Amino acid sequence: MASVLGFFFLFVGTALSVQPYHDPHCGGKQVIVHLFEWKWTEIAKECERYLGPKGFCGVQVSPPMEHAMITTDGDRPWWERYQPISYKLVSRSGNEAELKDMVQRCKAVGVRVYVDAVVNHMAGLGRKGVGTAGSTFDSDAKDFPGVPYTKENFNDRSDCPSGDGNVNNYGDPKNVRDCYLVGLTDLKASQPYVQDKISGYFNSLIDIGVAGFRVDAAKHMWPKDLEAILTKTKDLPEGGRPFFFHEVIDRNDGAIKVDEYFHLGYVTEFRFPQKVKEGASGDLGRLGSVYDPGWGMAPPDQAFVFVDNHDTQRGNEALTYKNGAEYKRAVAFTLAYNYGFTRVMSSYYFTDNSAGPPRNADLTTKDVPIKADGTCDNGWVCEHRWKPIGNMAMFRTAVAGTSVDNFRYENGVLSFNRGNKGFFAMSVNSFSITVNTGLPAGEYCDLISECAKKIRVDGSGNAQVSPQDPSEPFVAIITQGGDNIVVPIVTSSPVVTAPTSGPGPTPEPGPTTAPTTQKPYVPSGSEDFKRTVIMVEKQTNPGQDLFIRGGIDHTQRPGCSDSSAVASNPCNIPIKHTVVSTTAHYDKVNAWSVGDNFLDWGGSEPGQGSYLGKPADGTPAFWSTNDRANAGYSALNTYGSHYWIVDFQMDCSRTENEFFEVKALVNGAWEGDIRGAPACTGLGSAVSPPYESKNHLARCGYKNVFHFGSSACEISPL
Repeated sequence: MASVLGFFFLFVGTALSVQPYHDPHCGGKQVIVHLFEWKWTEIAKECERYLGPKGFCGVQVSPPMEHAMITTDGDRPWWERYQPISYKLVSRSGNEAELKDMVQRCKAVGVRVYVDAVVNHMAGLGRKGVGTAGSTFDSDAKDFPGVPYTKENFNDRSDCPSGDGNVNNYGDPKNVRDCYLVGLTDLKASQPYVQDKISGYFNSLIDIGVAGFRVDAAKHMWPKDLEAILTKTKDLPEGGRPFFFHEVIDRNDGAIKVDEYFHLGYVTEFRFPQKVKEGASGDLGRLGSVYDPGWGMAPPDQAFVFVDNHDTQRGNEALTYKNGAEYKRAVAFTLAYNYGFTRVMSSYYFTDNSAGPPRNADLTTKDVPIKADGTCDNGWVCEHRWKPIGNMAMFRTAVAGTSVDNFRYENGVLSFNRGNKGFFAMSVNSFSITVNTGLPAGEYCDLISECAKKIRVDGSGNAQVSPQDPSEPFVAIITQGGDNIVVPIVTSSPVVTAPTSGPGPTPEPGPTTAPTTQKPYVPSGSEDFKRTVIMVEKQTNPGQDLFIRGGIDHTQRPGCSDSSAVASNPCNIPIKHTVVSTTAHYDKVNAWSVGDNFLDWGGSEPGQGSYLGKPADGTPAFWSTNDRANAGYSALNTYGSHYWIVDFQMDCSRTENEFFEVKALVNGAWEGDIRGAPACTGLGSAVSPPYESKNHLARCGYKNVFHFGSSACEISPL
């Protein structure tokens, strides 16, 4: 079985690269989360504080267009969002300015936004009034002046082969696509005018940074009409076609088949939730056959998969958050396996299937506060933050393109490895097994426990595997992107808390105060150069350059002063630049790197190179993007545009327990002080810095990703 899976799924990586609407534009990351009914302001915060650091590809957001406002039993139901009034960007989740701010903030931390697009229909018959943006409408008259649409833009009763004009015969494609779905006014998408309005809506969202779309009720639209609409949709500003995934419910129970839409993007695979429920709820071994091509399931390079969505969790047909442990098993397995492109659900608690999101007294949507334990409050479930779910996003990305090998279900424990890049195990109860992981020898952080547990793999690939928390019976380890790159066990050093006195008198950036004890500098007996990467996300304008300065602040080490020679200053750290590229994009950084032998707090070192007569202002960085078509593309950048990179060898023996300080300058202007404790994620953040600082604290030998002026960071093995 393993060999068959390996051969079949290794094809997937090549298939994705040639299909125009299948690229999610998130740097190879593999997991989307649906933040169902969240406000734009709250999504922006979640991108910055959780989704970006955890390595999520993107977020599917609720429909942002103007919709009907419906009040029933003192509540506004969730489904009012699926009753469009116009394509104006004002909805229950917020206005256009808030939407744009959210999209840009999420994109800045490597999280793309995908819009749930309701374009098959407008609001249902029997409704009239004013929408969320103030547009009037009358559904019975087919009058939607906010677009505008009139009666001529909708399928007529004569177009529909049903007795009541509604969809009621799924064996007839014309009935499914030309009749009114549950009374919703069905647009005539074959009209060029309607196509222009829908593509114009898509284009307006692309202009503000949206990367793609979930097409709601795509099954009820003719593929040729969808193709015409997509053809009129523009490329993304960074290049490439927008990402599309289409809602096509095909359970071998009607005339509409998923393969009719394959050329238009991914297609939702509604048979997968049924298959994964069968395994996660009973015999875990059945999960080995969740992909059943004999049942008509879409191939892996076309299937958009999920355990539940906002519809199925209200139909009691799939596992949901209400199923607790079974649900965790289903989602964790989905993210560990290699079938399809994945989305996880993030819900709110409900008992009434029509209930809208948690609301205030005025029926507005509540904020999503985060409790001290990382879970959500105010009635939000936030399944994506559950450890066996949120921590698997990194796993899914790290093992992308690998096969499922050594699939086992023995003594109640399911386990398999993903090539030589990852290993996963789970059970209904806590477990301890000795198993071949398929990974190189080393010691690895368990992702589920967020590195509280370490797994030692011997030279034969064997390991004693058990979960850190018996109540969370999962283990997941990865090699972090290389055949022989492992995560070593490290011992955290205690954080030295600085007293709360005022700022020190140092002219250069440094800690707000000195630590309680100062460690005298002792020169290293031997050098310990390791490749180290600093990335600073900062949007700049043409002609601007970014440099970094740093080392150890002089309040931390005696003997440092502005008058010290660069080489003898104990706060400076030796570095060795390497030529990243000789293309024109790197001319400046290559010129400025000559003679730059230390990371220090000063400007240009004696003998340091210049570019066209302009001296260096520290250690130079180069501008990068994750767009392969751009001259600034770097494989280190899996986040987006405007990430400045310094890639050098650093003498780790001159750091403080592997840590050092760094701060950026843009055209001579210093980055502001970094307020608050570092909010770092990544496997390299398992070790705490030995002291506090108002600068970024980076780790030698790792990739350190910072955001200009922010305490958020990611520290990952190279």
